[in-house]
Amino acid sequence: MRNISDIIEKYLKSMMHESPSGAVEIQRNDLADKFSCVPSQINYVISTRFTLEKGYLVESKRGGGGYIRIRRVELPGPMSLHTHLHQTIGSEIGQAAAEGLIYQLEEAKVLTPREANLMRAAVSREVLALKLPYRDQIRANIMKAMLISLLSR
Repeated sequence: MRNISDIIEKYLKSMMHESPSGAVEIQRNDLADKFSCVPSQINYVISTRFTLEKGYLVESKRGGGGYIRIRRVELPGPMSLHTHLHQTIGSEIGQAAAEGLIYQLEEAKVLTPREANLMRAAVSREVLALKLPYRDQIRANIMKAMLISLLSR
């Protein structure tokens, strides 16, 4: 069985998918009640599964009528995708940012699950057993080369 974080993530993504605006607005306590969990569990899911690196923008308003709004940040069209990726990766990229970008590209169906897994393996910290900043520079070069190859098909 999946854990509560996976279930909450799936629920929020399905709500976003069904929403005409592609966004979802929730109240943390209401969602915690729905899943019989503590509100901090909702915070954990949102802060780890809905990050900007993974293609989500999270806004929150505190107080009595407070809410949390999550919306998907759309990737640019095919013509400017190369430019976007080049700017996002830059001359170096950390592992978390690389994994977030790969996740975002997989979610947008730019990469297949197999391609995404291969990229994750190729840019992992364990494979690139080098000292910083060389590791992040080589990771950036590998990602750019792989993405250029994959997007040129």
